[in-house]
Amino acid sequence: MSAPVLVLRSEEAAMLCGDRGNGTAMAMRMVVSLAGVLGATRLIPVTNAHIDGCLYHGQAGLDFAQKLAGLGAKVAVPTTLNTSSLDLLHPGLVRLPPQDAIDARALMDAYRALGARATWTCAPYQSVERPGFGEDIAWAESNAIVFANSVLGARTERYGDFIDICAAITGRVPHAGLHLEGNRVPTVELDCSALSVRMLGEEAIWAALGDVVGRSSGSRVPLLTGINPTLVDEDKLKALGATAASSGGVALFHVAGVTPEAIAAAGNPDWFGKPRIAITAAMLRAARDELTTADPSAPLDAVALGTPHFSVHEFEKLAASLEDSSDFHADCTVWINTSREVLAQAREKGFVQAAQERGARIVVDTCTYITPILAPEERTVMTPSGKWAWYAPMNLGVDVVFGTLGECLASARAGKVVRDDRQWE
Repeated sequence: MSAPVLVLRSEEAAMLCGDRGNGTAMAMRMVVSLAGVLGATRLIPVTNAHIDGCLYHGQAGLDFAQKLAGLGAKVAVPTTLNTSSLDLLHPGLVRLPPQDAIDARALMDAYRALGARATWTCAPYQSVERPGFGEDIAWAESNAIVFANSVLGARTERYGDFIDICAAITGRVPHAGLHLEGNRVPTVELDCSALSVRMLGEEAIWAALGDVVGRSSGSRVPLLTGINPTLVDEDKLKALGATAASSGGVALFHVAGVTPEAIAAAGNPDWFGKPRIAITAAMLRAARDELTTADPSAPLDAVALGTPHFSVHEFEKLAASLEDSSDFHADCTVWINTSREVLAQAREKGFVQAAQERGARIVVDTCTYITPILAPEERTVMTPSGKWAWYAPMNLGVDVVFGTLGECLASARAGKVVRDDRQWE
């Protein structure tokens, strides 16, 4: 059987030949090569892009972005930027070697020169400008991909560093993967009807559920059933998707009666009769314990909130949780990761001040699990984020305790791990 042949439209052929500039030609060569790998026969336009290659990992990433900028390339669609290696609002917070800091800033400048918006967030969906149902987009960053596909109903493949900016410059991606209708149909059912209302009221439970979903689904497309839609909000779906993308290859999930494609597909026989896995409370408690690498009896050095980035609604809930509460323990630092856009909104609404008055520290533009922000003596960290718990031990060499927001706040005040097992029943 002969290999599929990619057919370019006249405008796309012009990009490839250099009629739109050498930078666009370079980007189009990358997109065409990816199409060949994926077996796509045509390219499709995208309306939006999100770039993951903003973290400085070495000279190659900087050279690539500067090469595109030097060739005069510009993004062709609205484009946002993922977390970087620096917090530009709090200089000196990230402890990079001087030359690495210079190169990290140069990388940020190169992506801005390409015309991308300096959002520096892993949660571009928290912006007022976000893609809608059915839009083809080119997003990178695992939690952004799964949120866009699942919660927004937009369509993106798992685009990674380098190809993401090339898609933004050309405004094209291969017609393949999750851009295809047939690849978005669920292939496994996860029955959550045994989970209590109490459990599903906690965002960290959804992160633990995401760990189970990721491990159970692998790269399949799961449909979660048995969940009351009134218990669901975007922050819970964010927590689920971020951990599912970390523990497995999940780039799309559906929740019956909640997510847009599941609602639109109600009654569609192609969506039902899939292999079924029953999800139990014991499985979620096991996920909590697996995500915990520290001895819970050890002194607690820090609490990490906001991976993915804290939303305005999460700041509001945090402020309410801190009413009439004492300061955080002097030996326990509370770190809150968010975007500069969300921080401005939350501060204007008065949601940030309570946390800062009690000793919390705010981080923007980057993330505490991937850049050297935590003090060297902060070795045991508690978090309600499944993604933070998944990656921080490998990236930072710290020990992690995974728990709910309530457990984290109680622990931050006590300076030691405080468990409330009622939240896990």
